[in-house]
Amino acid sequence: MILHLYFARRFANWFGIVFVGLFALIALVDLVDQTRRFADRGVSAGGIFELVILNTPETVNQILPLIVLIATVAFFTSLARSSELVATRAVGRSALGALVAPVGVVLVLGTLATTMLNPIVAGTSKKYSELAQGYRTGGASTFSISTEGLWLRQSTEEGQMVIGALRSNPDASVLYDVTFLEYEETGTPFRRIRADSAELQAGEWLLRNAKEWPLARGTNAEGNATLHDRLAIPSTLTVEHIRESFGRPNTISIWDLPDFIRQLDQAGFSSLQHRVWFQSEIARPLFLVAMVLVASAFTMRHTRFGGTGLSVLAAVLLGFALYFVRSFAMILGENGQLPVYLAAWAPPVASVLLAFGPLLHAEDG
Repeated sequence: MILHLYFARRFANWFGIVFVGLFALIALVDLVDQTRRFADRGVSAGGIFELVILNTPETVNQILPLIVLIATVAFFTSLARSSELVATRAVGRSALGALVAPVGVVLVLGTLATTMLNPIVAGTSKKYSELAQGYRTGGASTFSISTEGLWLRQSTEEGQMVIGALRSNPDASVLYDVTFLEYEETGTPFRRIRADSAELQAGEWLLRNAKEWPLARGTNAEGNATLHDRLAIPSTLTVEHIRESFGRPNTISIWDLPDFIRQLDQAGFSSLQHRVWFQSEIARPLFLVAMVLVASAFTMRHTRFGGTGLSVLAAVLLGFALYFVRSFAMILGENGQLPVYLAAWAPPVASVLLAFGPLLHAEDG
């Protein structure tokens, strides 16, 4: 037990060093990028720094498997150089026994990343998107979805327009049972439109079977209502913008994601991307364990055998390859070419089994 605690502390120290180092590096690179993108838009230094703080956690969360991989390489390389691995084997400890502490630490870290870091990253990512959009366009369009349908808000020349729809087609280009409420800058509504459908085209909404009510003070709304077979309303929204706003699962906490998936299904949207993301987040601790096993399979050896640099390079390249395979499988799952559970769980399970091969070979001699 004492040896396991010692290894766990050493591994946690290396993980902390790598995490802080890469966090600082990513924040520095992002600072340069945010300055290049927003400095000419009049954003202050404080605003740019706020964008960096909000955007960096998402990037660090994405590369967490690579952080674990590098930390494992550094951990076992340091043990090999100090001959602590040799001493461990000399007292009867097996190679697999030396992995108990790192794997235990990574399981804890992976669980915390899924249950605690994920909601934090979701909040910072959503706030970053809102601020960045506000700096780019001067105002943010709001999107929300609930059991009653979906709601959009867009800026107009007169003020704001709120759009509510009962459901949508899968790519969010057509809304059904839709209502438009247009407000003046003072917040007073002055027009209401009800339509069977609204199709978003280039720079406008095309409404079919629409009825328009004027809501100006002192006006008989029903008496002055007009019917339109077709009615075009200018819009600053795009289909890509709507899909991106509804289709970014990393801006939704894993605790809220199951309810959000049900709401997407009820509103007519495709929830494949969100379901794949949800399962991949649950499987993330297992994939982090796979990174530990892959790195240890190449670096858990004494330095006197030589080839340490080549072994480290091989471990890093294999880790990057598995990370790419996992990302590619998720893309296939989001496109419906792979079942959700296969896309999310097959790469971690396959990575663990792949790493066990060389580990068991080294254990058996």
